[in-house]
Amino acid sequence: MGGDNAGHLERLAAELCSHGLLARVVRTQSGRLFVRVINPAATSLSENVTCRPNADVPDWWYCWSWGERMHTADDPAGAATKVARVLAAVGE
Repeated sequence: MGGDNAGHLERLAAELCSHGLLARVVRTQSGRLFVRVINPAATSLSENVTCRPNADVPDWWYCWSWGERMHTADDPAGAATKVARVLAAVGE
């Protein structure tokens, strides 16, 4: 699980950076991985995105910090667009 998870998260971080956001893959002490995303124009706007397999089908999903599925992991560009929209500051 870890290898796929890391690869999906690295691709997402790269896409988020191309949207002008600060993004990096973080590993917790327990080994759990997530992408920490910050809007540099409004640093209070941030999110932690995880990636996990779907129990129903053999697909990986990016998930919001509260656990809700956001976007399929085979489309990191689409997921990055969603995150960028959520983290956009008023007027951006």
